[in-house]
Order: sequence, then structure tokens, then C-alpha cells
Amino acid sequence: MGEGKGYGKVILINEHFVVYGIPSIVSAIEKATVARVEREEGSGWVLDDRRPATPGYKEEKLEQQRDSIERIIRAVGVDLSRTSIKITLEGDLVAASGIGASAASCVAIARALSEEFNLSLTDDQINQIAYEGEKAYHGNPSGVDNTAATYGGLLWFVRGKPIERISIRRPVEIVMANTGLVANTEAAVAGVRERRQKNPAKYERIFKEAEELAYIARKALVDYDLRTVGILMNRNHELLQAIEVSCKELDFLVELARENGAYGAKMTGGGLGGNMVALTPGRELQERVARAIRREGFEALVTRIG
Repeated sequence: MGEGKGYGKVILINEHFVVYGIPSIVSAIEKATVARVEREEGSGWVLDDRRPATPGYKEEKLEQQRDSIERIIRAVGVDLSRTSIKITLEGDLVAASGIGASAASCVAIARALSEEFNLSLTDDQINQIAYEGEKAYHGNPSGVDNTAATYGGLLWFVRGKPIERISIRRPVEIVMANTGLVANTEAAVAGVRERRQKNPAKYERIFKEAEELAYIARKALVDYDLRTVGILMNRNHELLQAIEVSCKELDFLVELARENGAYGAKMTGGGLGGNMVALTPGRELQERVARAIRREGFEALVTRIG
């Protein structure tokens, strides 16, 4: 039996903009998907998906998931014409939008296949295979999600360039809140592209500010100036609102977190549902924000970055 793990993720700065080569800051979180691959008689593959999930997520993503697994198997180069495999997905990462669930499963499955079939794939190869799997979910993914799921840690990501690790003084507590809405990232990305083509001057200004913001945020993280990081996260959310990828549920949770003391808060991931993230240094502040979110009937995940 082969086993593999892929981390969940949170984008602190510049989801969507990252598709166009603008830098993004992303961190793995302390939750992961675990995949097991077992050989059986017959041919082909079967899936047993035991991940905890937002209601409706697995059902809505089922066709994309099947396509993704087929892409991963082809990329790995395993011949299933004379053997069958059972893929089991578990772990403590909730299958939800905006938390890197699809990328975590792609990485976990690729690693489990590598172990079961003695392929000795490197992390770089695993990352590339997971990227192929992500195409089923996102169409033309930036690669940021699978990169965080593969390597872990806090990362500076620019599409098509080598990743850079960002080292900070110590890990920082965050709260992620789930709107409960299953989002379609491919549709969200397509919407941004269409609106950008219709209004290039407006989008050029927004994209330029997003790029400048990323560099300032990177320096603030390295300096451990968390107040500045929070302010920049707030502004990043405004830019994401301007390109129309937030929604009223995300905006409500962002405001709720700020009102309860979060240094900053913003949507994270593809938007139009899914998750938001609040910067909440220290366990006391983290718990205060998480309680406020839960009181309103939303799921809150407490974890750390860096």
C-alpha cells in the first residue's frame, strides 16, 4: 500500500492576480489530505472519498475529480489495464472551496501512487503531476495551490518562476472561515478575464497596485510587522472586490473578523464563496475571532502560517 500527503493552503496576497504573472504570497496550513493506494484484482481504479466536506462539495466536484484522477494516472505513467487500484482519501483538511482541497488531494494521490509503484518521484515531479490534476478543476491553473500543497511552508510564488521560501520569526495564528458556498474557480477566473478584456485601463491600474502590494507585504512579513501585513490584506480584499470575485457572505465574514480585532482579513482562494482568512496573532485573539464566526453559524478553522 502506498500513502501520500498534501497540505491545505491559504493565499495571503493576490489570488486571481497570480494567474497573470503577478506575485502571490501563499502558505500551507496545518491541515492535510492523506491518500492511500492499494492494488487489487481487475483493471482501472475506484475511489473511496472519506474526507470531511462542505455539504454538496464532493457531489458538485465529482466529475472534475474523476477527470483529475485520470490526468494524474496518465501523468504518473501507471498502466491500469492489468491491475486495479483503490484510492482512499482521508485526513483533517475539509474538502471546501478556497482552502486548496483539490490540490491537496492531487498531491496526496500522486505521492501514494509513487510509493505503491516504487517510482521514487521527486517533489518537483509530484508538483508537476499535481498541476496536471488541477487542470480538471481550474482549466488553466496558476500552479500556486499545488505548489503550496507539495512543498509546505510560506512561499513567494510567481507563475512560471522558481518558488522562493519566506522565512519569518515565528509562526502566526490565523482563522479561516467557510461561507459554506461551493465555488467554481474556473468560472471565477473566466469572469475576471472577460471583464479585464472589456475594461483594460481599469484592470491595469488594479493589477499594478496588486503587484506593488505583494512586494510591500513580503518585506512586512520578513520584518514581522504584522500590523502592516494586516492592513495590506485589507487592501488586497478591496482589490479583489474591485475585480468582482468576492460575495456578500465573504464580505460579511471579513468585516466580522476585523470588528473582533483581526489585524486584517480578506477572501482567500477563487472567491464567489469558499473561505476567508483573518490574521490573528496570539491564541487569545485567534479564539476571540473564531468564536465570533461560530456564533454567526459559520465554520471556523484555527491554524497557523509560516
